[in-house]
Amino acid sequence: MTSQFNIPSTIIAGAGASRELAPQLQRRGLTRVLLVTDAFMVSSGLAPKVVSDLTASGITVEVFADVQPDPSEDNVLAGFARLQDCGAQAVVALGGGSPIDCAKVIAILPHNPPPMAAFMGRHKVPNAGLPLFAIPTTAGTGSEVTKVAVITDTKRDVKMMMLDQHLLPAVALVDYELTLSMPQALTAAVGVDTLTHGIEAYVSRLATPLTDPLALSCIGLCGEHLETAWREPGNHTAREGMMLAATQGGMAFANSSVALVHGMSRPIGALFHVPHGISNAMLLPTVTRFSVAGAVARYATVARTLGWTRGGESDESAANVLVAGLEALNRRLKIPSLRSYPKMDDVRFRASLEKMADDALASGSPANNPIVPTVPEIVRLYQEAW
Repeated sequence: MTSQFNIPSTIIAGAGASRELAPQLQRRGLTRVLLVTDAFMVSSGLAPKVVSDLTASGITVEVFADVQPDPSEDNVLAGFARLQDCGAQAVVALGGGSPIDCAKVIAILPHNPPPMAAFMGRHKVPNAGLPLFAIPTTAGTGSEVTKVAVITDTKRDVKMMMLDQHLLPAVALVDYELTLSMPQALTAAVGVDTLTHGIEAYVSRLATPLTDPLALSCIGLCGEHLETAWREPGNHTAREGMMLAATQGGMAFANSSVALVHGMSRPIGALFHVPHGISNAMLLPTVTRFSVAGAVARYATVARTLGWTRGGESDESAANVLVAGLEALNRRLKIPSLRSYPKMDDVRFRASLEKMADDALASGSPANNPIVPTVPEIVRLYQEAW
């Protein structure tokens, strides 16, 4: 059985990596770019600094800063209109997963006209787009190194997962210094999201010998650095470790696949606008408990890699330690439960259970889980997580 492995052709990682943007554009002869970002990146001064640096290097920059959390089709189309107006030769993404995902789809649209629903699923983008340069500012999604984008179809209340090598950035500039100002709540959410990527990539039915080492390294780095980064935001060693974990997790899951946690998370985001990282974190312990029996040895390896076991225990005992440890981790990092999250409504949640379960299964990710659930089982898992 063969497997496909795609990552950006250039990844520059470490302190100050983001300053390599202008040289990377220049060596490719690109002089007009669209910067895709969000309002916070503008108000924080980071986006204006990128614009200033590029302009000083003779590169013309148009800014599209209207990316919303969990970008929608309309959001992408607005960015595409800006791209057409300015005649950009390339796209630069600056921010978390939302700006990067939005930028990915903006970049392919010149050579792959809408509807975007045609790109939903695996390997549905016919043609390569404009070159994309990704600069992540959160150590979480790993989107800077993945061939995945998630865009919300607001008419159907569905998050469309697109996976295709044409969505892959050409260059990823992974600069952990950009994460030093992240607040505790965001550090927790994106950190557990990173851990989820590592775990799901490792236990996925599509895991390969190429993805396993990356997934395990991601998991180990999370075990070593996540709580320190949360407690000590200015700790460079912890921030660098978590940024590396996020990038490795992205490379792993984009080439093996995520599983049930992500499948169940997307409908929560689409219907209740819960940020992706938080909904993943909320679901991870419940879904892990359900899935353990399908890959006991692998889940036991996850627990050992996190450093949560003493050694000498059986795989079953180690896997049980993992489930309890994930619940305790969420408590320590103050990850809210579904029930306690402000945007959640008990009545609407219960009324939406069947739709969420159907949409989760239809996304395809649950089919890669160690135990493939039925719709009634997914409904029960939502109820347990509540």
